Amino acid sequence: MFAAAMPFATDARADEAAAWEALRGGAIALFRHAIAPGTGDPPGMRLGECATQRNLDGAGREQARRIGEAFRARGITIGAAIHSRWCRATDTARLAFGDQARPEPVFDSFFDERRQEPVRTAAALGILNAWSGPGALVAVTHQVNITALTGIVPASGEAVVVRMRGGRPEIVGRLRP
Repeated sequence: MFAAAMPFATDARADEAAAWEALRGGAIALFRHAIAPGTGDPPGMRLGECATQRNLDGAGREQARRIGEAFRARGITIGAAIHSRWCRATDTARLAFGDQARPEPVFDSFFDERRQEPVRTAAALGILNAWSGPGALVAVTHQVNITALTGIVPASGEAVVVRMRGGRPEIVGRLRP
């Protein structure tokens, strides 16, 4: 049933080397934020107030740094690094990609607002379809957002690497933490 709803999702078992090669050519990496223990957010969560949110722990901060190191070690040029405004996504993007990271509300989580999924996903597709480089586009977001775009449930700190084909993400591979 899910495959019928997501006909653009392709085989997610593509090789990691293919994912890195695609990024060298200006592909898109959809990263789930690094390790932030728990699920969802506490009641009363407010944007801009990290103390009210589920945040990266020490392992998550280290994982985010390793993401950036992996890109630098492979000489991947980042054309843009965008992220959700949730603190765990913001911190992941900044620890990995430094000053290049900028907020993009379209990639905010809709975990607690499922009715927002079609609007956010359509807006995200607009940004992804408009990407033409130079360099790779990195979007640090949330599991629900990536699943809506690709049909894949990524682990914390995992990226699904895509190219846009016919207005939809074509999965090239995954970068597992």
